[in-house]
Amino acid sequence: MDDTLATEMPHILIVTGDAGESYEALYAVHRFREEEWRTTVAAPSIRRLHLVMHDFEPGWDTYVERPGYGLESDISFDQINVNDYDAILILGGRAPEYLRNDRRLLDIVREFDAKQKWIFAICHGIQILAASGLTKGKRITCYQHVRVEAEQGGGTFVDQQAVRDGRLVTGQTWQSHPEFYREVFACLASFRRS
Repeated sequence: MDDTLATEMPHILIVTGDAGESYEALYAVHRFREEEWRTTVAAPSIRRLHLVMHDFEPGWDTYVERPGYGLESDISFDQINVNDYDAILILGGRAPEYLRNDRRLLDIVREFDAKQKWIFAICHGIQILAASGLTKGKRITCYQHVRVEAEQGGGTFVDQQAVRDGRLVTGQTWQSHPEFYREVFACLASFRRS
């Protein structure tokens, strides 16, 4: 691809790490590329990430975790310049459990908010938004078993597949992809090239 054309394309920062949800990660990268967005996968360090698959088994009260596809991260958190991106997407899986403790990432998410850029989060990604203080006063959705964290962060849980509140769009799980990405791309319609 021509470098000039690439720099004219809108650009999304996709945040995940080890134990991120494999399907959410690959779906996001492919879906944004399909819409001609540049994608940059950010993680604590640049390397091949160990992603996982969460699913439900009869007789279990919670999900089971299996190894998933891998994915290369393109950039580390300390290399991110928020001005280079039009939006940020925070993926779920188990990665947000430890990423919410990364001060660099929390500052990045807050900067996206301060600059009034689009912020998207799905499933456990809400843990990072809550830790960043961005759920306060917002209508949000997320995986049901992290709802308490979202509410303790001042958010109002809405039991829908996808919820938009201002420049924030949240989704429940990878099963919410149709509703979530329909809302995400409705928000991003102004970035479409003619």
